[in-house]
Amino acid sequence: MNMKFRLALMSFLEFAVWGAYLTCMGNYLGVAGLGDQISWFYAIQGIVSIFMPTIMGIVADKYIQPQRLLGLCHLAAGIAMLCCWWMGASAGFGNELPDKAAFIAMYTVSVAFFMPTIALANTTAFTILKNNGLDTVKDFPPIRVLGTVGFIATMWFVNCAFIDDSGFGFTLAENSRKFQYTYMQFFVSGLLSLVLFIYCFTLPECKLEKKEGKVSLVESLGLNAFKLFKRRQMALFFIFSALLGMCLQVTNGFAGPFLTSFKGVPEYANSFAANNATLLTSISQISEACCILLIPFFLKRFGIKIVMLMSLFAWVFRFGFFGVGNPAMPGVLFFVLSCIVYGVAFDFFNVSGGIYVDQECEPSIKASAQGLFMMMTNGLGATIGTLAAGEIVNAFCSWQDFMVNGEKQSFLVGDWTNCWFIFAAFALVVGITFAFVFHPEKTGEKK
Repeated sequence: MNMKFRLALMSFLEFAVWGAYLTCMGNYLGVAGLGDQISWFYAIQGIVSIFMPTIMGIVADKYIQPQRLLGLCHLAAGIAMLCCWWMGASAGFGNELPDKAAFIAMYTVSVAFFMPTIALANTTAFTILKNNGLDTVKDFPPIRVLGTVGFIATMWFVNCAFIDDSGFGFTLAENSRKFQYTYMQFFVSGLLSLVLFIYCFTLPECKLEKKEGKVSLVESLGLNAFKLFKRRQMALFFIFSALLGMCLQVTNGFAGPFLTSFKGVPEYANSFAANNATLLTSISQISEACCILLIPFFLKRFGIKIVMLMSLFAWVFRFGFFGVGNPAMPGVLFFVLSCIVYGVAFDFFNVSGGIYVDQECEPSIKASAQGLFMMMTNGLGATIGTLAAGEIVNAFCSWQDFMVNGEKQSFLVGDWTNCWFIFAAFALVVGITFAFVFHPEKTGEKK
C-alpha cells in the first residue's frame, strides 16, 4: 500500500477522534448540568497539554518508537472516553449526571492521553516520509488534509445521527436527541481511538536516534529540546505561539452554544444555523482542508513570519464576523465567512508551525520539540485563553431555560457581540506586536 496513503489514513483517524466531540461537547454539557463549566472542559485540554506532549515526546525520542506510543496513547484515551459515554448513557438523555466528578475525571484522563497524539502523529509522519526519501514540506500537507477530512466526517456524523427510544438512525431534521446533544458523541470518539490503536501497530518502524558518546543529565532526561529557547527568534516563536494558541479553543468551546442559543429567539428558532450548529461550523474544517494545500506555496514564497501574520489577522476576522452575524439572511453570511477564514487562522499557524519546528531542530529532539510546540500552543496558550474566554462569556451571558416545541431546553444567551469583539481585539493586538518584534533567522544563522 502507498506509504502516503497509509499516513493519510492515520491522519484521518487521528482527527476523526477529536471531531466527534470537540465542537459540540458544550451542547451536551449544558444538558448534563455542567453548562457553567464549559470553559474548564476545554481548559483541561490545555492544562494537560502543558506537560503531556512534552513527556510523551521525550518517551518517543528515547524509549518507545513514536508510532507505537501513538497507538498506546489512543488505547488509554479511547477506554476513558467510552467510560464518559457509559456514565452519560446510565444517567439517560436530558438528565444531569449523578456523579459529575467521575465524569470529569474520565474526560481528563482521555484528553491527557489524546493531546500528545497530535504531536506524535506529526513526528510519525515526518519520520516515515524522510525514511522513504520524501519531502516533508511538499508531502506532509496533503497527508494532514485527510486529518481535517476525518474531523469533518465525524462532525457531520454526530450532527446527522440521532438516537431515541426506537433505536439509532440518521436525520437532517431538528431532533433533540441528535448525537451532537447527547453522550453518543463520546462513544464515537472512543470507538475510533481503539481503531487507531490497532492501526498504529501496522505502520513502519520509526527507529530511535541513538546518540554516541557521553550524554549529559539534561539529555538523559530528554529535556534538551528546551535549549531552543536560547535562540532569540525561536524563543519569540514559542512565546507568540502561546499567545496565538489563546485563540485556538475559543470558538471550539463557544461557537456551538452561541449558534444554538438562537433557538431561544422566536424569529430564529427554526433557522438552519440555530438547529445545525455542528454542521454549519464544519465549513471551518472544509476551509481548513483547502488551506492546508496552500501551505507549501505560502511557506516557500513568503516564509514563516508572513504566514503566521496571515493567521493572526484571520483570527481577527474569525471573531469579528461572529460578532456581527445572525441566523437570518444576510446575517448568516457573516457566520459562513467566519468559518471560511478559519482555514487560514488555524492552518497557517498550527500546521506551518509544526513544519517550522521540524526544520529548526536536530533529529534527536524532533519529537520533544513538537511536544514543546504543543505545550506552548495547546497547553499554556489554550489554557489561559479558554479560561479567560470563559470568564468573559460568563460575564456577558448566562444559561436560561426556554420551551422549544413543547420541550424545556437550556441555552447560553446574552450579549455575545461584545464577547466576540473582545476576542477580535486581542488577536489584533497580538498580530501588530508580532509584526514588529519577530524576525526569523536566515539560513546559516542558527546557533
